[in-house]
Amino acid sequence: MAATRRPTALAAAVATAAALGATAFALPALAADSTASDGSAAAAPKLELKDGTLDWGVKESFRKYLASSFSGGKITVKGGATQAPDNGVFTFANGKGTYDTATHGTDTAFEGGVNFYAHGGVLDITLSDVKLSTTGTGGAITVDVTTPEGTRDDVAFAALDLSAVKPGQGAGGAMVFKDIPATLTKAGSEAFNGQYKEGDALDPATLSVKAVSAPTEKPTEKPTEKPTTEPTGKPTEKPTTKPTERPTSTGSPSSPATGKPAADPGAIVDGTLDWGVKKSFRSYVTGPIAHGKVETTAGATASGDGYRFPDATGHFGADAQTLNAGFDGKVRFLGHEENGAYTLDLSLTRMKIQVNGTKGKLIADVSTKDRETKKVSTYTGLAVADLKLPKGGLAAKNGVVTLPSVPATLTADGTKAFGGMYPAGEQLDALTVAVALDKDAELPGGAGGSGSTGSTGSTGSTGSTGSTGSTGSTGLAGGSTATGGGSVGGGSVGGSVGGSGSLAATGSDIPAGALFAASGVVVAAGAGVVIAARRRRTA
Repeated sequence: MAATRRPTALAAAVATAAALGATAFALPALAADSTASDGSAAAAPKLELKDGTLDWGVKESFRKYLASSFSGGKITVKGGATQAPDNGVFTFANGKGTYDTATHGTDTAFEGGVNFYAHGGVLDITLSDVKLSTTGTGGAITVDVTTPEGTRDDVAFAALDLSAVKPGQGAGGAMVFKDIPATLTKAGSEAFNGQYKEGDALDPATLSVKAVSAPTEKPTEKPTEKPTTEPTGKPTEKPTTKPTERPTSTGSPSSPATGKPAADPGAIVDGTLDWGVKKSFRSYVTGPIAHGKVETTAGATASGDGYRFPDATGHFGADAQTLNAGFDGKVRFLGHEENGAYTLDLSLTRMKIQVNGTKGKLIADVSTKDRETKKVSTYTGLAVADLKLPKGGLAAKNGVVTLPSVPATLTADGTKAFGGMYPAGEQLDALTVAVALDKDAELPGGAGGSGSTGSTGSTGSTGSTGSTGSTGSTGLAGGSTATGGGSVGGGSVGGSVGGSGSLAATGSDIPAGALFAASGVVVAAGAGVVIAARRRRTA
């Protein structure tokens, strides 16, 4: 592009692109306009920007939680802001600002705000006076944060990275910068009262701006492009039918009554399933909103980052690359106590793993209560999670088949277990399976075995009830009633969920702070919310 000294519309639009990270587009032209004869950048002009839009959803998992029956929440846009259908992203419009041709920085302020409300007003936060600024390949989104306790102005909420963002052409000559990566700042983390940690991923932002001098622009014209939103449609899958009977070691007619036949080399004689269900869900149940507990019975124990289900039976097909294994044990999540009864009541039992090649399912009998109607629904053999295994992962070594850290995602049917709190495809905790094909084979025991101490929990080796667990240093309220040692048991909510009394180390801290006391529920929805790496047990 040839550099010109005339402030033409094209030069102005390209200059705007340069300000937002695509400096290669227009730096020569800008230099020609802004550099004095002595080489200085004195008296560099500022270009006026108008008709800007910012498409930004803040954090998708936050929005999804507020739409769930658990929170009874709602999202309200105001002041000219709009929200895309299906709980999509927000659009803040009528942006006005400036572009500095010397520093290539922009400052744009938008109209509109958004209010997040849940739990009868315990969570009530408004983001308004939204601004976006850029400096070279970086930038920030600042907002005013309002809660019942007051307002904090100009909170640098999100940090932007424009280093890999390429500008595009929008309607009316606008420059569009789509899907700018955004992460939470330290100030943003403080605005959420530590519920998300600094550096956590937020929704990407899409910016559209126009230069006032562009002759092709119409004063009232606005970009026609709509932000791309991730649909959250209702699951279309039909409920899974009841599976076949629980895998058992039947063997030959002459097999001993122990169910451990020597004649069948594929018979499973023992084994364990280690699974935490969903880390953020555990945090939610034991946090200051649900004030709940987690119980493990029928042989299941709290262990490490989750729960261990023992005494596997079933069959392994080495040639066909199949695995069908059932496990003992039950885990029950209880929260939101009202008049002596819990309105959140979810139980998972008769866990089964069915694998064929690189695909598999985790199946369970599920009992779940609707928090609004108090109706209890039961599902036998519900396919809760889809599993993804590496090719050739089904192999026995020293009489043991081990599947470590298997990724698991929620199925459409599995959403019913959580009352729609999470959508189909939501990432669940990875799971680890170890099954023995020989009664003398040694199973991995590093994850805690039958009631061993959790990763950092303070409860003893027998998985006893953590009824005396003290609250953490940030005032956690959910650590006194969960059963079992390790991650959800005694001590400061115990294990890797509670650590030393604070969930801050995991990005899931749930203190009852003043500015955003109830925002722990956001983390519970996370997914991702808090989209953070999960520490898994080693085999």
